[in-house]
Amino acid sequence: MIPKHKVFISYHHANDQIYRERLKRLNEIHDIFIDGSVNTGDINDNLDSQRIREIIRDDYLKDSTVTILLAGTETKRRKHVDWEIYSSMINGKRNKRSGILVINLPTTNCTYYTASQNGEKDRIYPGYSNWVSVDTRDEYERRYPHMPARIIDNLINDDATISVVNWNKIVNDLDGLRFLIHKTSENRLNCEYDLHRSMRRANS
Repeated sequence: MIPKHKVFISYHHANDQIYRERLKRLNEIHDIFIDGSVNTGDINDNLDSQRIREIIRDDYLKDSTVTILLAGTETKRRKHVDWEIYSSMINGKRNKRSGILVINLPTTNCTYYTASQNGEKDRIYPGYSNWVSVDTRDEYERRYPHMPARIIDNLINDDATISVVNWNKIVNDLDGLRFLIHKTSENRLNCEYDLHRSMRRANS
């Protein structure tokens, strides 16, 4: 029996609310995870970056252990999404870092995926054997043109474990989503995220 984990969902509210609502509804019906999501839009932009990270990690993310990023076509340009990703990757005063799971939305028309968790290839992609290792930023940016830069920083980071799965794959395999959330939570404390990138201070 796979245990449930507390999940924070990060997404572009203006563009991708429909997918957030669909995921919420699927969770209500199938009891996949504990939804710990809250709106972080009321944080004072004038605070310094360290304080913003602390507020999000300890007051909004709280005791969630997984952040699901719903990646649409404009997600990478949103400052609040970047704040949430960054804050998920740090150890706060009260709460440790979270694992990150990226779900590419249908609007991106993405056909690629990244299987980073132990057992993921067999569980999520059974029968598929034509795996290719990617280790350059240019190739990740070609495959995932809509991906936030901070996620790509860590896809090429050998010390971080982030899986990227497509929306249609997980909505048709909810036990697979449960598996990915569990593995992401289980491995979170082994991740040493690349945090060199400054926090985004404005949308673009």
